[in-house]
Amino acid sequence: MEAKNSSDFTQGKVWRSIVAQAVPLTVAQMVQLLYNVVDRIYIGHLPDVGSMALTGIGLAFPLTTLISAFTYLYGNGGAPLFAIARGAQDDKRAERILGQVVTLLTVSAAALMAVCYLFRRPVLYLFGASDASYVYADAYLKIYLLGTPCTMLATGLNGFINAQGHPRVGMGTTLLGAALNLVLDPLFIFGLGMGVQGAAIATVLSQLASVVWVLLFFAGRQSICRIRRENLRLQLPLVRDILGLGMSGFIMAGTNCLVQVVCNATLRVWGGDLYVGVMTILNSVREILSLPVNGITSGAQPVLSYNFGAQRYSRVREGIRFTALLGAGYTVAAWAVVIAMPHLLVSIFTSDPAMLEAGQVALKQYFFGFFFMAFQFVGQACFTSLRCPKRAVFFSLLRKAVIVAPLTILLPQLGMGVDGVFWAEPISNAIGGLACFITMWLTLYRRLPARDGVEFE
Repeated sequence: MEAKNSSDFTQGKVWRSIVAQAVPLTVAQMVQLLYNVVDRIYIGHLPDVGSMALTGIGLAFPLTTLISAFTYLYGNGGAPLFAIARGAQDDKRAERILGQVVTLLTVSAAALMAVCYLFRRPVLYLFGASDASYVYADAYLKIYLLGTPCTMLATGLNGFINAQGHPRVGMGTTLLGAALNLVLDPLFIFGLGMGVQGAAIATVLSQLASVVWVLLFFAGRQSICRIRRENLRLQLPLVRDILGLGMSGFIMAGTNCLVQVVCNATLRVWGGDLYVGVMTILNSVREILSLPVNGITSGAQPVLSYNFGAQRYSRVREGIRFTALLGAGYTVAAWAVVIAMPHLLVSIFTSDPAMLEAGQVALKQYFFGFFFMAFQFVGQACFTSLRCPKRAVFFSLLRKAVIVAPLTILLPQLGMGVDGVFWAEPISNAIGGLACFITMWLTLYRRLPARDGVEFE
């Protein structure tokens, strides 16, 4: 049982509140990542077909990212509003926000599952599939999509558990699913000889276990706010607020989907299936290495939102400073790991000599100046936490849609070949990350009232 006052973020040291949220969140997100990363590790080492199967899984990334985008739209939009309402001691409004998000997640999950399933063949070829890689992408995706409602509800509602001061329960959501996935993956993939289909089945069953855990929490005594039937009917003003604040997370994930499509299609032309597989590995390593900084900023969000709602602006400023320093320090260390151990990182996912050689070169290019990513994460988190959705949306679009996607197409044509695809990412991190953080510092941090307890204009 967690401490009774753990949900009051105006008490105690700010940095301790952020760390108390961030550590279990990071562990939870790391475990969540295991859902897909473990699949890729096992599949990449399948005898004879591992490299091509890994390429096929990579082709399914954009669609799974699109599903995540809608999850972030509602979950990341609703959770800060939920935390602000709780900070203002308005639990009735908080419960209404929770109910709206449950309905939005459920309806969208059903629609996405149907649409993606019906159009998966033309979409996968649009994403850069060849006849050889399509077989593996389709085998994985048509089963994975069946778990869409479970994935969206478990992930989208977990932020509401954390915003009530129960990050360890939120961590349990993903620990349960990932532990089950770790057990089921080798059983279905190798034991039953089901290959990529077995990986997808294991993932769906794990997601089902996670959503049951989440729903049991909201039905139990630990939850301060509950899912009530009268709050499930959509209310336009609340939906508008949720969508407005969640749009930045949606665009970040949506533009990730766009970039993945552009990268795969460009690499298919300039490097073939081998480099599409290399990009699958790079995306996997990026997800692993960026996860702690994402956990830090995600842990800071409910603390910043709660104190903002309680008009404790000195604590908001202190939280922003701490989050920025911790995020920057971690990403510098992560970049050093990439420089020192590229072979180890790539070999986790493949034993193919050609992919190992190409992957190490690409990894160093792709992660150059990785610490700039921390500035993007911190800026986005602050804009979202303190209800500045327009600026959050703008900088989401700037980095991915305006900078990295065009560069991914342009640089290979300027004589850089496949290298141009991998250099587009660090260039966008530097320009987009610095622009986002500097704007947040000048237009938000410095405008917070000098005194607590007054209205923020």
